[in-house]
Amino acid sequence: MSAHDIRSALRPDPDQPMVDIADYVIDHAIDSKEAYDTARYMLLDSLGTAMLAMKFPECVKHLGPVVPGATLPGGARVPGTSHELDPVQAAFAIGTQIRWLDFNDTWLAAEWGHPSDNLGAILAVADYLSRKAEREGGTPFTVRDVLGYAIKAHEIQGGYALRNSFNRVGQDHVILVRLASTAVAAAMLGGSKEQIVAAVSHSWIDNGALRTYRHAPNTGPRKSWAAGDACRRAVTHAINAVYRGVEGYPSALSAKTWGYYDAAFGGKPFEFERPLGSYVMENVLFKISFPAEFHAQTAVEAAMALHGEVAGKLDQIERVVIETQEAGCRIIDKTGPLANYADRDHCIQYMVAVPLIFGRLTAGDYGDEVAADPRIDALRARTEVRENPQFTQDYFDPGKRYIGNAVQVFFKDGTSTAKISVDFPIGHRKRRAEGIPVLLRKFEGALRGHLPAHRVKAILELAADPARLDATPVHQLLGLFTL
Repeated sequence: MSAHDIRSALRPDPDQPMVDIADYVIDHAIDSKEAYDTARYMLLDSLGTAMLAMKFPECVKHLGPVVPGATLPGGARVPGTSHELDPVQAAFAIGTQIRWLDFNDTWLAAEWGHPSDNLGAILAVADYLSRKAEREGGTPFTVRDVLGYAIKAHEIQGGYALRNSFNRVGQDHVILVRLASTAVAAAMLGGSKEQIVAAVSHSWIDNGALRTYRHAPNTGPRKSWAAGDACRRAVTHAINAVYRGVEGYPSALSAKTWGYYDAAFGGKPFEFERPLGSYVMENVLFKISFPAEFHAQTAVEAAMALHGEVAGKLDQIERVVIETQEAGCRIIDKTGPLANYADRDHCIQYMVAVPLIFGRLTAGDYGDEVAADPRIDALRARTEVRENPQFTQDYFDPGKRYIGNAVQVFFKDGTSTAKISVDFPIGHRKRRAEGIPVLLRKFEGALRGHLPAHRVKAILELAADPARLDATPVHQLLGLFTL
């Protein structure tokens, strides 16, 4: 490009990736039964995970209005509470609930993330608009509508994650939650393609949050509300574009020097493995058995299998060897003191030690009381983590998407356990038949732990009838979760 071109104030056509998102959100028809069926389980699982989070005061304190009294009667509800908020703040609250325990769905590729985080924005906007439509004689969003938007949000976030690593430039994966939620929220608000492109351009101009809060020595609880923050920002962009007609920035990505590519992504344009469809929802990973960072899920499963053999001989252990993927080595291999819950649920040594000792791994096991057991840190100190190249290869294989780990325990007398290797966890697509009944038990248990019995009964009856659930106005479903 010439110097004259660089200085030119002539506005270019919008960057193609932004146009492609708008075209997909408006024009693409989802015709995959598997995607809708999986999305339905994803919605239930996410709402259940939100109810589990209500047991944690550090989460609950984030869920109300931004300042006391800033409520919106008739606005969007926050499940498991009595809050009625504007859709921007409700998006933050719902996104925070769903993500707090690191127990919702996951997508792993060049970038990592949790596509159901986008439900923070989707449910807040859907509930707000549906309650408004009910008051004004309009047509509310149904659960089926919400599932369709969720499939598209999953696809946008996961599609970008396949070939583009934001973590390698120090940015957090919630940048893709903000992107996907901005696009679908703008569509839900009735935005045109031009307005969706404008909203998406603002999302990119925001740049990305740093991953500082996910890694030693700064790991902290912001990682549990970062997705909610992305949802909140996304709804703001959508409202600004659709209701206020704010101007967009057509080369937000490609502008020389000042665009996202040059300013934040090493000058590289995005790469894409496949066109946007429903691939991500069909292949999404559920966290069913353990609230643990997903790269460690199969390590926890392997450790559980060894508990019976090891628990009575903890003082005889010489070393524990964990084989994992390159990504697991890079982000959850952590030594030294662990300061808080957020440190512990992103430490593979901790996530293996607890099930070896206790035969379980629950959200409560990341708390200070359990962490004070000296056997955990003693076992962590004797644990080696190494990359298994085959696990890394299978991790990136688009036909597999495995998340393999292996655990083996060696004793001081020279004996050892078998090496327990698990290629993919119960939440993987290849284990759907095994996993869905467990997911539904997780959902039911979460509801019973927080909601009144009559509400639990009504929700379970609705969930057991997919056609009736799909046809239910979304504000009626969320009403069942309101206290």
